[in-house]
Amino acid sequence: MATPVIDLPTFTELQASTGADFVAELVATFAEEAPGMLAELRAAWAAASPERFRRAAHSMKTNALSFGAQRLADCARTLEQGSLPADEGALAALEAHYHEAASALAALARG
Repeated sequence: MATPVIDLPTFTELQASTGADFVAELVATFAEEAPGMLAELRAAWAAASPERFRRAAHSMKTNALSFGAQRLADCARTLEQGSLPADEGALAALEAHYHEAASALAALARG
């Protein structure tokens, strides 16, 4: 069974515990901040800075987990726990997962 883009029970629990309006604000904030996290990952990779890279991947993973964006979180976890990728393919995959999750989160936040 494929991992869903967004784990609905996690997202629904977040809405139940904090309120749908607040979750919509969190989703909007994530959409604003995530491109910076992705840029930091690329910059850390280009600078061959594994510690910066791990911190940025950890931030992405943590944010993704809070929303139930499991595919994105899994991809970020792999980057966080591994060494610097040999090429940009892993970063491109993370960005694709981010765009997929951002779109799904925006739709869920709108109701």
